[in-house]
Amino acid sequence: MDKAMRHPFEEYQAGMTRRNFFGKMAQGIGVAALGSMLNPLSVLASNSGQGRLTGNGSGLPHFAPKAKRVIYLFQNGAPSHIDLFDYKPILKKWHGTQIPDSLTAGKRFSTMTGEQTERPVIAEIANFAQHGQSGAWVSDFMPETAKIADELCFIKSMYTESVNHAPAITFFLTGSEQPGRPSMGSWLTYGLGSTAKDLPDFVAMTSRDKEASCGQIFYDYYWGSGFLPSKFQGVKFRGGGDPVLYLKNPEGMSREMRRKILDDMQILNQHNYDEFGDPEIQTRIAQYEMAYKMQMSVPELTDFSDEPQHILDMYGPDVHRKGSFAYNCLMARRLAERDVRFIQCMHAGWDQHRNLNYQLKIQCQDTDRPSAALIKDLKQRGMLEDTLVIWGGEFGRTPFLQGNIADYRNWGRDHHPYVFTIWMAGAGVKPGISYGASDDFGFNPVEGNVHVHDFQATVMHLMGIDHEQFTFKHQGRRYRLTDVHGHVVKDVLS
Repeated sequence: MDKAMRHPFEEYQAGMTRRNFFGKMAQGIGVAALGSMLNPLSVLASNSGQGRLTGNGSGLPHFAPKAKRVIYLFQNGAPSHIDLFDYKPILKKWHGTQIPDSLTAGKRFSTMTGEQTERPVIAEIANFAQHGQSGAWVSDFMPETAKIADELCFIKSMYTESVNHAPAITFFLTGSEQPGRPSMGSWLTYGLGSTAKDLPDFVAMTSRDKEASCGQIFYDYYWGSGFLPSKFQGVKFRGGGDPVLYLKNPEGMSREMRRKILDDMQILNQHNYDEFGDPEIQTRIAQYEMAYKMQMSVPELTDFSDEPQHILDMYGPDVHRKGSFAYNCLMARRLAERDVRFIQCMHAGWDQHRNLNYQLKIQCQDTDRPSAALIKDLKQRGMLEDTLVIWGGEFGRTPFLQGNIADYRNWGRDHHPYVFTIWMAGAGVKPGISYGASDDFGFNPVEGNVHVHDFQATVMHLMGIDHEQFTFKHQGRRYRLTDVHGHVVKDVLS
């Protein structure tokens, strides 16, 4: 063949000497051997073509799942359970009185009240009433959530281990207080594979209170893949401009030209993968292809013109403001319709240390209506039966006051990891129940205690996964989302 007609790879191969060939060969074998020692599962996966194996080599799911997808409405900053969902009449009786020392003795709190000697109880700042046939107690700060109480499963006995925000959020989302572990969405997409055709399987969106009263930071590791291949990390959709950067082709480049460039890049990347076996090269190929698909799918996804007016009204006026919680909730439903497996909507603004008496109500106004609308929207489309929706924060708030009781304007509640409330709805969860209970002060769990790892085990069970069997070997140890803990909370399963 004429040298001028040769493909670049053919030219490369023709110029390879015998010494170079065996040198490359030895290097490749060494890389493969090292990889097999560090992570035997990756070798099993590549050989089987399955790509997603549990620690014992069996495929997923382990059993028929109740849920096909998860929408996690994570409320950064920790909503006050005793002002919203966990009604405690005794707080009014004790209002202004020192909380019993028997409750606080030996307990850790944040530095904001750790040295506070006076800890007077303060009553809930909203009125409570029972709602629906279930009789669930809900604050009047959450009127729309109250209307769907019979669709919800309130877990009122959640508890955690960290008293600070970032470690506590990381613990909920990754199973560890330290960054570096895969997030729940990454575990599920790695284990269960792809369902969306032209969108990522794991999408994260963030929003915050309009007043920016809360200094919570959204860290990328909240939706990171940790030691799993990076193709399983969440794709963050931005709240302004294009949801994903660089979706549009540069001026003068047609879609056909882009396709040809990607095809040539894939040949180069595939050649490098064949030579070196680095799984991140496959991730790069997948990311380029997904970006190309998203050039078409994302503009259609974010175009709300096909939404009926009554649906837009249901989510509230903020639905048209990109980056708002309402906008993200409607986006979550549209993503779920397009078979995205894990959708993580994170909303900051619940950290009421000094502004409880005015900011909590505003925060509820921003989030209550869209959260309820999402449940109603999914249900009327027949999607709630196979979509698991979760609402909750990283811990609760103290029943005692942070600050001076005479300074009403600056009342607050400190972080409280010892008991708090979350709710779940949809696929495989019993509707219209309140599970577990806290003591009279809403301070400790006294019935049906649910640890963070129990919650994680339950979510994985609903997705058809035995959390004890789904592991990934990393640096000589088999890891799982629930570490070495966790029990499925069977009493909340339908």
